[in-house]
Amino acid sequence: MHPEWDWDRLEERTGVFSRYLAGPSETALDFAVAACTKLAAGGQLQADAIDAVVFCTQTPDFIMPPNACLLHDKLDLGPDVLAFDISLACSGYIYGLQIARDLIAGGARSVLLATADTYSRLIHPDDRATFCLFGDGGAVSVIGPAADGTGIVDIRCGTSGKHANRFIVPAGGARVPRSAETAVVRRDRGGNLRTAEHITMDGMGVLSFFNSLVPDEVRRILVDNNLTADDVDWFIFHQASRVALQSIRRALAVPDRKVIEMLAEVGNLVSASIPVTLERAQADGRIRPGQLLLLCGFGVGLSWGTALVRT
Repeated sequence: MHPEWDWDRLEERTGVFSRYLAGPSETALDFAVAACTKLAAGGQLQADAIDAVVFCTQTPDFIMPPNACLLHDKLDLGPDVLAFDISLACSGYIYGLQIARDLIAGGARSVLLATADTYSRLIHPDDRATFCLFGDGGAVSVIGPAADGTGIVDIRCGTSGKHANRFIVPAGGARVPRSAETAVVRRDRGGNLRTAEHITMDGMGVLSFFNSLVPDEVRRILVDNNLTADDVDWFIFHQASRVALQSIRRALAVPDRKVIEMLAEVGNLVSASIPVTLERAQADGRIRPGQLLLLCGFGVGLSWGTALVRT
């Protein structure tokens, strides 16, 4: 597809060499169910200990009910288990950790946090700005009370709603319903084709905003906890793009050996990018007990979140 595109340049800028795309009938819920099945098989998910289900997605199976309620049914959870969705993207995992921590502080035994999306359904195939960057996928995390000396050390979330139009699907909601007009394909100044029903991303605007914000947010959480970058074993940023990750690393002067990336293998997995990176790095032995991780997600909203976690 698109032999006329300069794929060498696109791969260099995005850092993506392969992606996973959902099948025609596959949904974010299916990804979450598959992840739960794996966790249960490994003994890491006991349904009778779950007190809350939080599902982060921007591509739910239905307008209503929430995906969290559908996952509640699939897992045959009890009626006293609360379940709700949050509509966030690349910052969603950190926001989900914040919610889970607060629920556990309020008495929940464990929280099931699902992060899953099929962004390919929101992308026009002739839009170079998004088509070769985003992948489809999902992850599920079971979060419980921390053992002594482990768990979330600190967590911060933020929002800049005035910049929301830099990353948006303009049509399809209640404000601008779908119509013949919103389905018209138009070409932008960069030559990308899309309709108002597809993702419209001001790539340079988003990159500029987070380049100026993320390094300061990381420095702030470290300083407030009397830490430096040298104290962190691994930095795991949202797998946005190669350009974004390189810019943030340079601004923070973090050596490559301390940054874990999976972008080349799976693409930008939106809210699932951080947990998928965590799981793969744990499986290959890089993440071990007792290490200090800095997790940072940023994207749609515009929104961001940073967490310090002791494994």
